[in-house]
Formats: sequence, C-alpha cells, structure tokens
Amino acid sequence: MTPSKPYLIRALYEWIVDNECTPYLLVAAEAPGVIAPEGFAEHGQLILNLSPSAVRHFVMNNQVVSFEARFSGVPHQLVIPVYAVLAIYAQENGQGMSFEIELPEEGVEVQEETDEQPPPPKPGGRPSLRVVK
Repeated sequence: MTPSKPYLIRALYEWIVDNECTPYLLVAAEAPGVIAPEGFAEHGQLILNLSPSAVRHFVMNNQVVSFEARFSGVPHQLVIPVYAVLAIYAQENGQGMSFEIELPEEGVEVQEETDEQPPPPKPGGRPSLRVVK
C-alpha cells in the first residue's frame, strides 16, 4: 500500500482551513531535497505558514508540498518533500498531527538545491512562461 502520511497531511490541512485556522507545517529543514530560504530555521526545523493568503502556487501531492512565499519581503519558491514533514497543526490551538522524520525512499530522485534561483516575478504586465530544464 502507498504511505498514509501524504493523505493525512492533506486531510489535516483541509480540516484546519475549513475551521478558519492557520495551518502551520513543521519541517526538517536539513533533510535532503528540502528547498527553503536559509537563515530561518531554528535547531534544524522550519515552521511554515500554509495559510491560503500567505502562499501562492500551492501544490500538495504524495511526494511534495511546494509553494511560493515571502520571507522578509522577498519571494521564494519552497519545495518540501513529504518525508521531511514533521508536523501539521493549527497555529491558534495546536491541534494537528506530528510525524517521525523519514529518509527518502530508495529509487526516489531528490531534487537538489542549486545556486541558481528563478528571477523574481515582474510586477504588473502580462504573465509569461519560461522553459525550466
């Protein structure tokens, strides 16, 4: 059977948002494949606000949670592999679920962070697409 963790994360996210609370994701910031801005983690953990008003281009599937968010006013694209998620909970009351840190499964390709960052979005104007290799 497929792992239940991604299904639980999605269900809890929806439940928290439906109850008009703020979903927070606790992440093992140093796990392989985590792409997040440096300098915001404490003790190897990063707390992320997943509120629909705080993120853009939000995707949550069985492998990753990815979105764009601002840190100190600067937009960053984040990629959080599901195995690096330590908890999801409501900021207002702490209700949610914690998970144990997992290692990537054998044969799963982990996207490595590169020094190359996508250019920040241009304000206004028409949207554009670019090829990413």
